[in-house]
Amino acid sequence: MAITMYSGSVPVFLQLLPAISGCLDKAQAFAESRKFDPNVILQHRLAPDQFTFTRQVQQACAHACAPGRVAGVPVPAFTDTGATIAELKQRIATTIDYLKGLDAKQIDGKEDSEVSVQLGPNTRVFKAQVLVFHHALPNFYFHTVTAYDILRQMGVEVGKRDYMGQLPA
Repeated sequence: MAITMYSGSVPVFLQLLPAISGCLDKAQAFAESRKFDPNVILQHRLAPDQFTFTRQVQQACAHACAPGRVAGVPVPAFTDTGATIAELKQRIATTIDYLKGLDAKQIDGKEDSEVSVQLGPNTRVFKAQVLVFHHALPNFYFHTVTAYDILRQMGVEVGKRDYMGQLPA
């Protein structure tokens, strides 16, 4: 089977997003066992010029919606205001449901179509294949691994299996 835009992206997002949610569960348990507010974790960052844990998860969810943009399906309306662990878990669940609602027929075959994406104050036009494989996937991996690394830095006991999630059968 050839790799398509759908098969090369949606299953990847559907593997790693639940894993991030599981890492949030471990972060909550870690904080509670040490008697501090679990939401403190959400404001940590690896370096002063990097996003907080919360923003890493928000960005991962935003990039995971790229296949839906290609399909022309409206992206869930998220707010980027103060988040709690429960709110981040809900954002991940909403993103998963959104992706599960996509069909390969909506995406595959549109590799050369143009897709407009708002990036901060700028609108950028991508070829669909470039958006999915060269923009969304690398950014998704960057933000998920950075969120994972923040948890590791804080002492949360997560490992590679926690990051990788359940492999497809």
